[in-house]
Amino acid sequence: MRIFVVLFLFSLPALSFGSGIDFFHGNFEEALAMAKEEGKVIFVDTYTTWCGPCKRMSRNVFTDSEVGTFYNKHFVNLKLDMEKKDGIQFGGKYPVSAYPTLYFIDAKGEVVQKVKGAQSVDAFLSLGKSILSKVDFSKDYAVAYEAGDRDPELILNYVKALNKVGKPSGKIVNDYLKSQKDLSTPFNSLFLYEALAEADSRIFDLYVDHKKHIIKQKSETEYLKKIEAACEQTIRKAIEYDTHSLVDEAKEKMKKNYPEAQTAFAFNADMSYAAFKKDKKAYIKSANGMAKKVFGKNALRHYELSQRCLQDFPRSQEVTRQAIAFGEKAVQLQNKPEYGFHVAQLYLKNNQKEKAISTAKDALALCEENSSLAGQIKRFIHHISA
Repeated sequence: MRIFVVLFLFSLPALSFGSGIDFFHGNFEEALAMAKEEGKVIFVDTYTTWCGPCKRMSRNVFTDSEVGTFYNKHFVNLKLDMEKKDGIQFGGKYPVSAYPTLYFIDAKGEVVQKVKGAQSVDAFLSLGKSILSKVDFSKDYAVAYEAGDRDPELILNYVKALNKVGKPSGKIVNDYLKSQKDLSTPFNSLFLYEALAEADSRIFDLYVDHKKHIIKQKSETEYLKKIEAACEQTIRKAIEYDTHSLVDEAKEKMKKNYPEAQTAFAFNADMSYAAFKKDKKAYIKSANGMAKKVFGKNALRHYELSQRCLQDFPRSQEVTRQAIAFGEKAVQLQNKPEYGFHVAQLYLKNNQKEKAISTAKDALALCEENSSLAGQIKRFIHHISA
């Protein structure tokens, strides 16, 4: 069974646990900082707006649910238009001679692997797994652990390495905790922080019980980020095993332990589970709740919500109409050409050709004269007017 999962980034009100890769909003330096913080490799998709294979990969591979599950869990994902400022700066250090070129770069900025050309879903998943194998250090700790080494630092590093690559760490964690009489020590507080992986676990309860000690070792912000990440993982598990009670459990634990973020979390979780179950009615209800109660007057978020609707229900006219409403709201809040062009394409998808043309013309009027977006819009208008 394919799993609909996307990482819910702490720093931004993320849009989903499902429907493909959730690309980082920022430049490469910011992505590098996140990779260092999270101990991950950066995946960089370098593309141009005129590249056909790039478009096919964006449409057919990056939106795949299994790809999203894997890449959102293990990588910091970044898309760079190589004809824009951030892409040009990136290309000065990491050369690109063909599109798409897929870069995998570690937290030190060193290239792990560079691959030219578009990939299929299966090939792209295999590529990601091969990258992880190159940065998986858990096997080194496993040798010492299996040989009987129970040094606390080794166990801590072993657990961190296992969690980093998504391998089970529960038995190692529980065996260590059973041997400890005081979990409030500085080291054990740090151990609980690193060990926490999901909300539906005994570890979560211990983590919450030792909140003040963990905050002393980390910070309240880091403590809450871990709460959120654990609840996200339980949503992923709920979808993987088709168990709605886990959705309820994750939402309740967010409400109790991180109330400031629970509203967005709950709508997001319900949307993701509804997408998995193909429940359009529940999906639209949660999406509208997210738009009204969380996104408010944030144009970018309404635009992204519109895009998410298309990813989750690409063939539903009902959800397409809702996507149009979110796109129109984005344009109303901030009339950017990319928002208008997006809505024009939705109108065409909804068989509203004349409205698509007029909206595209309005978007074109906002573009810089020779920009790549202007070229795209002109080709769109020409194609549907012919």
